[in-house]
Amino acid sequence: MIRAGKILAQAAGANTCADTVLLDSTERHRRRATMTCVRGLEFLLDLPDAIMLRTGDAIMLDDGRLVEVLGKPEPLAEIRVRDPLQLAHVAWHLGNRHLPVQIFETKIRIRRDHVIEDMVRGLGAKVALIEAAFDPEGGAYAQPETHAHDHGHQHGHEHKHGDDCGCDHDHHHHGHGHDHGHGHKHD
Repeated sequence: MIRAGKILAQAAGANTCADTVLLDSTERHRRRATMTCVRGLEFLLDLPDAIMLRTGDAIMLDDGRLVEVLGKPEPLAEIRVRDPLQLAHVAWHLGNRHLPVQIFETKIRIRRDHVIEDMVRGLGAKVALIEAAFDPEGGAYAQPETHAHDHGHQHGHEHKHGDDCGCDHDHHHHGHGHDHGHGHKHD
């Protein structure tokens, strides 16, 4: 089986690619996986580190051919807001819950979650249920040139993700609180 060990960020194009691989956001966070393209080409993705492939990236096969990466439509909730202040307010609440989000100028997309959808409606936002490709933010520790996903930092608190957050790290509880500068600690 042919191997692929290099990603060209935002370099794909229908005219230059031998085939296309269609992956949802969880399937696009990989280090090593066998992939099958839409026209049947199969290859082994074999990267030194796990990265988040983005729509528009190209995977370079060892023989020099390129495979275009496209996001597969997923069930999403699109959160629509009235102004930048409300966008920031909603984004803060979503980030406080460590949710993967895709941020646009006037809206945010998340994986469907009725509890979160009700929460943002309570904040005054509108929610539309859609099917679309999901390209969540890479986070503050992502490497933009390679889309690497690094979680080498300490959170200092427990966090829970949905069924599969796509991260290569343990989700464990750190038994200490944090001081927010207002006279008491949260555990």
